Amino acid sequence: MVKISIIGAGSGCFSIGLVRELCASKYLSGSTVNLMDINQERLTAVHELCLRFSKEISGSLHFEKTPDRAESLKDADFVINTALTAPHQRLKDGWEIADRYGFKFGGSYHIKYDEAFWINFYQFRFFESLTRDILTYCPNAWHLMVANPVISGTTLIQRKYPEAKMVGLCHGYAHAYHIANKLGCPAKEDLTYQINGPNHFVWLNKGSIGNRDFFDVLDEWLKENGEKPYNRNTWPFSKKYADFYRRHKVIGIGDTLNWTGACWPWFYHTDEETEKEYCDFSPTDGWNGYFNGVGKAAEDIIALSKAPERPVSGFLGEIGTDDLMVPLVESLACNVPRLMFVNLLNRGGLAPGIPEDFAVEIQALCQRGEIRPIKSDPLSKDMIAYILRDRVAPVEMELEAYRTGRINLLEELVLMDKWATSVKQARKFIGEILDLPYHAEMKEYYR
Repeated sequence: MVKISIIGAGSGCFSIGLVRELCASKYLSGSTVNLMDINQERLTAVHELCLRFSKEISGSLHFEKTPDRAESLKDADFVINTALTAPHQRLKDGWEIADRYGFKFGGSYHIKYDEAFWINFYQFRFFESLTRDILTYCPNAWHLMVANPVISGTTLIQRKYPEAKMVGLCHGYAHAYHIANKLGCPAKEDLTYQINGPNHFVWLNKGSIGNRDFFDVLDEWLKENGEKPYNRNTWPFSKKYADFYRRHKVIGIGDTLNWTGACWPWFYHTDEETEKEYCDFSPTDGWNGYFNGVGKAAEDIIALSKAPERPVSGFLGEIGTDDLMVPLVESLACNVPRLMFVNLLNRGGLAPGIPEDFAVEIQALCQRGEIRPIKSDPLSKDMIAYILRDRVAPVEMELEAYRTGRINLLEELVLMDKWATSVKQARKFIGEILDLPYHAEMKEYYR
């Protein structure tokens, strides 16, 4: 029996699957789940659904709720952080400014993506504040960081607070199962694979389907299908994936190469005609659908919480999840050995070619209060070059800007974007971002 504190429990993105998996866990019977959120309406709604769903399935978890973070963290064994401190409208406001200055999808992760620097600043402040509170109120707790930016958040916290038991998690790894299913793999247990790289820039470079090499199966599929499967709805393996694979012999997993992942690399998104040829989805349509979906999920949760006659199990039962939060808690608390993909500093060269003090997503054996990362086979030199240029270098620039408060380093970060054309453009763009009325704290910080 453990205490699990969920920070940002009212999240429209994570709360549905998390509620279901917690209530249904056969290993966590009798444990306490403390839900914490500063949005009282969402917090009350999620708490109500937890109580009702647990009762419907004869669960045995104890649910608490509080808007007070210290109260939630006190004596916790696990802290699951899903909180986004800046609402999606702020991301969209910044994107509108970026559009006017000529920044497009297919550039850097720090402008046209949900790791935008004007969102990350507040996330970094929150991550540090939360870590200090964890070290005060539950110093032995595991901190599971699910909230973005996982890559720079993990790098920041594990560097600055090495005493904290913190790990980053992302569900993007499961994209490999969807690709394997397209190749004819009948079940998850028939697929074994390795991925490595920084979060949202990870690559499958080794695997097997049954007793066959993953890439042999893929090559046969590509030979048989030719151009036939490529249209605007070919996820999880569009022409963009196939073309990049033919050139580099790796598969982008999760947000990597996807319309979500800053639509990297830019040369598949040069213009509308090129994008239609190679990509399975319009990034603008995709992001609008995502924002609408998250908003609707939050509304649905609130509506269901106010309808006691409606069974919660029917609503939650239709929601699938590949999130690793509950499985990792089970493995660490209840000694259920599992191989999982986690984000940790690259100590010992777990992902060869990437700096050792930089976070990477790597496979690990998780059991009995311990996470043991497994060293991966090296990626090719060409992929390491892309990683260092397009993920490591910008994240290091942003973290140094955050550490020092130097606005000229924010300018350098913007100038790393493919669509940046001049220092003047970068300065004007940043100036408009900082002049937004809710960015007073960030404007004061960066001098």
